[in-house]
Amino acid sequence: METLPLLESLSNAFGVSGFEDEVREKIQTIVAPFADALRTDVLGNLLATRHGRTERTFMLDAHMDEIGLMISHVEDAGFLHFVTIGGWDTRILPAHAVTIRTRAGGSVRGVIGSLPPHILTPEERDRPIPLDGMFIDVGARSADEVARWGVRLGDPAVPAYPFERLPDGSVLGKALDDRVGCVVLIKVLERLAAEAPEMTVVCNFAIGEETGLRGARTAAYQIMPEIALAIEGTVASDVPGVAAPRRLTTAGSGPAITLADRSLIVSPRFVRALERTAEDHHIPYQLKRPLYGGTDAGAIHTSVGGVLAGSVSVPCRYIHAPLSLLRLSDVEETIRLVTAFVLDAPRLFDG
Repeated sequence: METLPLLESLSNAFGVSGFEDEVREKIQTIVAPFADALRTDVLGNLLATRHGRTERTFMLDAHMDEIGLMISHVEDAGFLHFVTIGGWDTRILPAHAVTIRTRAGGSVRGVIGSLPPHILTPEERDRPIPLDGMFIDVGARSADEVARWGVRLGDPAVPAYPFERLPDGSVLGKALDDRVGCVVLIKVLERLAAEAPEMTVVCNFAIGEETGLRGARTAAYQIMPEIALAIEGTVASDVPGVAAPRRLTTAGSGPAITLADRSLIVSPRFVRALERTAEDHHIPYQLKRPLYGGTDAGAIHTSVGGVLAGSVSVPCRYIHAPLSLLRLSDVEETIRLVTAFVLDAPRLFDG
């Protein structure tokens, strides 16, 4: 499957933290031909193994989940209240279209209600709406009608718009953090199918990163890797009004290698190995400015007896928002870097 339609399919899939089933089922079907072993663990992580010439294990990780909402109350008049799952900036939520996933697997569309400026006071116009003042309007006239449509307390929801292809190799889509990482892992597995890697490679498509790095932590105890690399969609803040020290990464400048973030200070040895791989294979790359964010690598490196871990990210503008933007060239170069790093790792770390 080509990178662009693969990214579109996974971006459009529903996968709020704790409800990753649709994403996992799509990935499982795609990677089955490239994996020597494939299983889903008790939490819902999908682990795909490509056996190497030795039992030394390299763990690749990308998370399937996206930030979202959960229905917390249904008013008698049919309006739905909600809480957030994961790290939302709640100022941006009003007026966005949402998709609610029912327990039966259906979808109900709605909008996060907002009042027109005509009836707001000057003070109200200047004040962000608090989360407990927001609601979802699905067009229902009563709580009974909401129930007939299958919506219940605890149902997940997400602001959602269709994936779009923009001119000059850019795309817009939801959940690019971290469906783009899942795409990278899929493409690496595809390329390794034609290789004979020295190390056994286990790709963990993780649940629950956005709610505490949960899936990666438990998966690492199962995999017991020697080396691990988390693949993320990270903040590209190369936009107007952002000073250079806060421009974590730049879209279009290749994969971003993490030096340190709030979950991990990467070993200089690991950083240099990634840099050498990129330079040896003529792959453009950039260094992500510290100390922002965190990835599954932060949970993996303190698992078992300790794991040599790092992170490589695809720059995405506007992550943790209803739509993000990335450049496909960054995705392709990240696939090249991760594939080369997996194959080169024994030489880089043993030499």
